[in-house]
Amino acid sequence: MRTASLNPSRPALPEYDEMLVWIVLSLLAIGMVMVYSASIATAEESKFTGFRSTYYLVRHSVFIFVGIAAAMAAFQVPVQTWQKLAPYLFILGVVLLILVLIPGVGRAVNGSRRWLSLFVINLQPSELMKLFAVVYAADYTVRKGIVKHTFRKAFLPMFAVMVLVGMLLLLEPDMGAFVVICAIAMCTLWLGGFNLKVFGALVFALPLAFAALIFSSPYRMQRVIGFMDPWSDPYGKGYQLSHALIAFGRGEWLGVGLGASVEKLFYLPEAHTDFLLAVIAEELGFVGVCAVIVLFAGLLIRAFAIGRQAAFLDRQFAALIAQGIAVWLGVQAMINIGVNMGVLPTKGLTLPFLSFGGSGVVVNCVAAAILLRIDWENRRMMRGQPI
Repeated sequence: MRTASLNPSRPALPEYDEMLVWIVLSLLAIGMVMVYSASIATAEESKFTGFRSTYYLVRHSVFIFVGIAAAMAAFQVPVQTWQKLAPYLFILGVVLLILVLIPGVGRAVNGSRRWLSLFVINLQPSELMKLFAVVYAADYTVRKGIVKHTFRKAFLPMFAVMVLVGMLLLLEPDMGAFVVICAIAMCTLWLGGFNLKVFGALVFALPLAFAALIFSSPYRMQRVIGFMDPWSDPYGKGYQLSHALIAFGRGEWLGVGLGASVEKLFYLPEAHTDFLLAVIAEELGFVGVCAVIVLFAGLLIRAFAIGRQAAFLDRQFAALIAQGIAVWLGVQAMINIGVNMGVLPTKGLTLPFLSFGGSGVVVNCVAAAILLRIDWENRRMMRGQPI
């Protein structure tokens, strides 16, 4: 929908960010194609899928459809309403993280208890918690604006909240989600103008707590250091990474061709989820990987631009949400890309908008809708129209 222009010689300006919409749709489209390509062999040989080659394609298509429907609903919610709901959404997220740890309630897969079974689908609370963390951190920063230079009132409450969430996530375990949520909290406080000493205390304290949790568990320690030399144990802790690197090497500049990947044929575990980028690299080559990175760069640029415009209009909460979403999606994408390329330890994080996973795709679409809503409200305010 476009507004009428008072000057007939000038084209009417759109009411929403068309570039952001096309970037998100492009990522979803690439994800749907590559999830099908990466999963077809596994689906054909699995009793779980009924030996149907289109099993993951159909489910991922449904997730995208539900995600777009949820995004359309989320777009109708004013940003002010998100601010009012922020504390309650965060409490809901904590409750869901507790429920997933209860035996008989939470569903365990591959040794991790991260899902709640909802009959036809599995809900992953940590994905919802990322969105709730963005909303809560933005609201917290706005509320603590008056006392943001006070260590006790500004730093300690957020640190306590992050420790609580971190403990729940690491009990699943889901260290990747913990890293992303910590990044969201710290960057939001920094962008909100918190006192450098207060922010520095949080930056110093959280990594120390994170390091203590890693060193306290031999399993986590092996995950962290195992990526440094995957070839020392290519059939053990270095198995996934070694095959991901082989996929990158086979792809070269233009790839071996769509559908022609060898690594997805039972060599590379989780090819349609955590290591989807490795399949993209093998089939579409350096050019395909660069296209994905450029799309994510465009998404982050638009998100930060929307946040900057909201800040210019004195809409601090909206600005922090937009920038928080940018940090969330950017950090998660960076970690996933880094893991696939062997420059970061395996975290179990999916590639936003692309990887298979219902909760992740739906929540990512909702986040994009919130960005669009913030931009839509910005444009109406600039035109002097009611929100």
